[in-house]
Amino acid sequence: MLAGVVFVFISNYFRILQPQIIREALDLVVENIRLYKSMEGFDVQQELYGVLAETLLYFGAAVLLMALLMGVFMYFMRQTIIVMSRLVEYDLRKSLFEHYERLHTGFFKKNNTGDLMARVTEDVSKVRMYMGPAVMYGVNLISLFIMVIYSMVAVSWELTLYCLAPLPILSVSIYYVSQIINKKSERIQQQLAVLNSTAQESFSGIRVVKAYVQERAMGRFFSEQSEDFRQKSLSLGKVNALFYPLMLLLIGASTIITVYVGGLQAVRGAITTGNIAEFVIYVNMLTWPVTAIGWIASIMQQAAASQKRIDEFLKTEPAIANPAHAPGPLKGHIRFDQVNFVYPDTGVQALKNVSFELKPGQKMAIVGRTGSGKTSVADLLVRMYDVSGGQVLIDGQDVRAHDLDNLRRRTGYVPQDGFLFSDSVSGNIAFGKPEAEQSEIERFTKYAAIHDEIMGLPEGYGTVVGERGVTLSGGQKQRISIARALIKQPDILLLDDCLSAVDTNTEKQILACFNEIMADKTAIVITHRIYSYLQFDKIIVLDGGRIVEEGTHDELLAAKGYYYEMFERQAVEPEATL
Repeated sequence: MLAGVVFVFISNYFRILQPQIIREALDLVVENIRLYKSMEGFDVQQELYGVLAETLLYFGAAVLLMALLMGVFMYFMRQTIIVMSRLVEYDLRKSLFEHYERLHTGFFKKNNTGDLMARVTEDVSKVRMYMGPAVMYGVNLISLFIMVIYSMVAVSWELTLYCLAPLPILSVSIYYVSQIINKKSERIQQQLAVLNSTAQESFSGIRVVKAYVQERAMGRFFSEQSEDFRQKSLSLGKVNALFYPLMLLLIGASTIITVYVGGLQAVRGAITTGNIAEFVIYVNMLTWPVTAIGWIASIMQQAAASQKRIDEFLKTEPAIANPAHAPGPLKGHIRFDQVNFVYPDTGVQALKNVSFELKPGQKMAIVGRTGSGKTSVADLLVRMYDVSGGQVLIDGQDVRAHDLDNLRRRTGYVPQDGFLFSDSVSGNIAFGKPEAEQSEIERFTKYAAIHDEIMGLPEGYGTVVGERGVTLSGGQKQRISIARALIKQPDILLLDDCLSAVDTNTEKQILACFNEIMADKTAIVITHRIYSYLQFDKIIVLDGGRIVEEGTHDELLAAKGYYYEMFERQAVEPEATL
């Protein structure tokens, strides 16, 4: 940027020389016209004409040379300042995206995707416009003003004052209009975020929209939001439009004043005719920089509004922080000690005084009704949230003291809403282990009972599954998610109702592999169903966030409580998993 500022000053230096050369040429012509006429009828008149023409040619060549040098340094100016702004844009966008990734789960529940996208795209672009064009033209304006005013004062300070008389009016106008632009710019950016969110939700939920035949309703809603955005943008455009005619009026007034006052001074002999032409060129030279004040002010106000929105998120500290860097395997000793948990974003208490212990290599099932707090147990184990009370300990150490990256890397978590990226099948599975070989990927898809179906896809493992895995069935997405977790070969495995969309035979095949794969792993299976052929060391039943039953399969059946009722109900279902 500093190099760019230097180039701006050098470029304007050569620009300022052009009116001075033109002044010299004009004065030369005016002074020699009378001499030329007085030599009427003499041979020397033609010689004077030739010398004058040759001298004017030199002046013309000098003006062209100055213009060429000015253009070269303008090129360097753009190659430095504009490139700098692109680098700032790259850094800022990357920093914001990386900050998003560090933020906790609750942040993403409170802020919609469209707003997050608007800040990392539109708002960053507004800041880039300020750091690039606005800075470049701002420095250009300042440097040109300094050089032009210095050159004008060197000729006549009195004429300079007359020329610059309209500037105070310009300054006051800019101040008041800038305030209006700032407020309108912030409203526009907020509405753009709403517009992005509306479009993103409509496209993400297009299946539901079509299923309920709500295309027109969603279209009307989007049109209303677009109309609001259009009205706000037009309102800002009208304010911006006031600047240009105002600038032209003030520049025109300066030109008239220059010619009138300069003419009077030329008659008195205070300045030359060339000085008047020089001043007119100076005034017109300031036309674009001065008219750009409004544009620069608009960009600055928009950038200020955008940077305020960016800073709002950049200053948001993640609620889940990584306290240490201590990579290494986990033994898998899990203990919940009087754990209470309230979701920070909703205030709903999910767990109440939950206590259990799972030794390394043991298997546990968590069953219960919907909303009983089963998923919250998994979320606390991988620190998506922190406990509100009590302790979660892994290998005898509070989970909050563990290396967060290592904890999640050593834990295989398959959530109930498995997410697939718009990538190939292989890419989605290797997301759990990026360095995995194809043979390893295929081995774990066989464990997840999905290999044969993948081979039946148009391009096999290279088939792109579409956004959120839209081209696959629910059961296929679940099994690919399972393969992605298994390929990590984790020390702790968490399965959150990840077989709900799988048929009975496939389920038995997967669970049979689980007995082999999880032989020496600590595993927690969260489910609505009872898997009698998968041996659990412990089963807990949650209800209303509390443990209401605990024991082995046989012990819970003998207790004839909720678990027994669930077992009996499942036994008579045609698709029972018993």
